[in-house]
Amino acid sequence: MSYTQPKLRTVNVTRYVTPLREGGSLPAIAEADDDFLYVLKFRGAGQGPRALIAELIGGEIARGLGFKIPELVFANLDEAFGRTEPDEEIQDLLKFSEGLNLALHYLSGAITFDATVTQVDPVLASKIVWLDCLLMNVDRTARNTNMLMWHKELWLIDHGASLYFHHSWDNWREAAKRPFAFVKDHVLLSKAAEIEAIDKEFAPVLSEQVIRGIVDLIPDEWLEGDFFPTKEEHREAYVEFLLIRIENSINFVNEVQNARKKFI
Repeated sequence: MSYTQPKLRTVNVTRYVTPLREGGSLPAIAEADDDFLYVLKFRGAGQGPRALIAELIGGEIARGLGFKIPELVFANLDEAFGRTEPDEEIQDLLKFSEGLNLALHYLSGAITFDATVTQVDPVLASKIVWLDCLLMNVDRTARNTNMLMWHKELWLIDHGASLYFHHSWDNWREAAKRPFAFVKDHVLLSKAAEIEAIDKEFAPVLSEQVIRGIVDLIPDEWLEGDFFPTKEEHREAYVEFLLIRIENSINFVNEVQNARKKFI
């Protein structure tokens, strides 16, 4: 599996189309100066830039592993944008999101994945479960799959709830070695019969070079907080966390196998 270091385009948001009132982050469909529509994730939303970092790292790791992911772009929001927005909540969100945000290419006509309608084979299911265990993604449940069917293919979206450890960096090296207990709620857990084989396939793909290439995409302005003395140390912690987690992937693989026993 070949991998090319990602280079994200930067677009300027020109039109706020409509809010997507799902969850607490108030993403929106917006148009940019390249005339494409995007699902725009705001840095001024509840979890701030950390959710954008999780979205960026999660999406690009998924892409590096061969999953279908809508194109991610940096989306610049001008300070004058949204002044005419009548909704005060949205106006405040736009005001606090001035500068660089993150957006996903809008897949027009896509439908939400439904596990009762679309069957996923054990290999693909195991790949998705492995990815979500690595990323500690709590948001791929039957209630909210964060997967779309587009042109008869499965696409992964919305990784902003991943890497939840970074909302509190306490004991983050220990957290990197932990299994992923929330996998018990994963929508594809029952199908993930090939998790051990996928671990052997995926872990070598995510080399230090690949991980660094992805983490280097994080804009400096998103690296905030007072836990790390410098942005360089902050960035390096993401690299180290992911490498430790990959090295200890057997821990979450075993958790998957244990959680699947209720289906066997």
